[in-house]
Amino acid sequence: MASSTVTSAQPERPPRPNLAFRRLRGKRSPAEFAAAVRRAAREIGERVSCDARYVGRVEAGEIRCPNYAYERVFLHMFPGRTLTDLGFAPRSSVRGRQARGAGESWEAGEPYKTHDTRDNRDTRDSRDNRDTQDLYETHDNNEESDVLRRAFMTSGATVAAASLGPLGLALDAAAAGRPTRRAGTGEAGALEEAVRRIRLLDDRHGADGLYRRAAAPLRTAYALLDAGASRQATADRLYTGAGELAISVGWLAHDSGRFDDARSHYAEALATARMNGDAGLEAHAFCNMAFLARDAGRPREAVRAAQAAQRAARPLGSDRLMSLLSLREAGGWAGLADRVGCEQALVRAQTFYGRGPSDTDPEWMSFYGEAELEGLEAQCWSTLGDWPRAARHARRAADLQDPHFTRNLALYSAELADDLARGGRPDEAAGAGLRVLDLLGEVQSSRIHTMLAGTTRVLLPHRRSPTVSTFLDRHGALPRPA
Repeated sequence: MASSTVTSAQPERPPRPNLAFRRLRGKRSPAEFAAAVRRAAREIGERVSCDARYVGRVEAGEIRCPNYAYERVFLHMFPGRTLTDLGFAPRSSVRGRQARGAGESWEAGEPYKTHDTRDNRDTRDSRDNRDTQDLYETHDNNEESDVLRRAFMTSGATVAAASLGPLGLALDAAAAGRPTRRAGTGEAGALEEAVRRIRLLDDRHGADGLYRRAAAPLRTAYALLDAGASRQATADRLYTGAGELAISVGWLAHDSGRFDDARSHYAEALATARMNGDAGLEAHAFCNMAFLARDAGRPREAVRAAQAAQRAARPLGSDRLMSLLSLREAGGWAGLADRVGCEQALVRAQTFYGRGPSDTDPEWMSFYGEAELEGLEAQCWSTLGDWPRAARHARRAADLQDPHFTRNLALYSAELADDLARGGRPDEAAGAGLRVLDLLGEVQSSRIHTMLAGTTRVLLPHRRSPTVSTFLDRHGALPRPA
């Protein structure tokens, strides 16, 4: 796609790298530092969805001044320092600026609400605003800032709605039959933020309540591709963003048990990757296709998809990505009852993981830590029928999991309950199952419900045990998932 020769009305000033902030990160990778930021936020009651890309944008100088939530977190992490000490510009120097471009006017003034703001909103609205506030950090690019701000502040009724509405303006234009205007950095940024919000909400709440809401942003993303972009760099971001969004929506379908829908979305992402020559996106698409094939009972396809993902990922230089893809291959070999092939892939996964994180690790891999490594290995041993070994790894996964990732904590505990039940330890299994039930108020995942249903069938002959009876009664009282 040729880049536009039209210049913007206001030349962009190249950002100045934030070297002070980079020094504070030290030897930690961007992903590790982002995890530290999230932990610090929880310590003071804030909630920010910091990831490796946010850290990179700060260090590149794209974020001249953080929003109020991030400011409180950073000052908590580095007591005695000011924002200027952290390499940021004074808030007064970036507030209230105006920019015009592409025939649109942008608001000036103070758009960045603090947590202290009191309207007539109830406590739930306040929590929703806290959950989305970190999206509105100050940008040098005023157009992008305004697009993101308007997009994510238009729907505050629920967290999910606020998260999946960033592309609504373009969607409305398409639905009305009007040609969608050529996309710029604002639309690309909004698309990238939509992907992050979906992942964040899935980590906390599971997929079932999100899948239907995610369809409209995905349609809009591909409408933006059809409309074209003002610059080649923006077009590349749109292709990657649309592909990542297709994978995220595919995962929501996958985790909700809609395997055919998931397969279609993953295939769409793969086609998008190949059209744009995006090896990272191709590896991600094949990674999820391998996982889906395993869950759908097509283990040989899982092996081949995982191997294809590894071929695409090898030039990217990310050992953590290669570790995850080796685990996907191990899951396929387990499904084929090939213990040797599974063990060899598991050894590769451990070897790659042991080399540590790096700046080349993809942003979407923020979920992949030691807990996920243990959880996926547990699934392999469970598939092979080695229940004691599966239970050991599942217990480690649950113990290691950051409580922030509520869905994964519930998943590993459900895996542990099932492995214990099938391994002849009903009371321990029921105890683990009860911990899962305690989390289901926050998590909606058909995968977890299906696992628990299988565990209850195994435990039925042990109903005389008080712990087992309590678990079975509570599970029986659950509302059936739609």
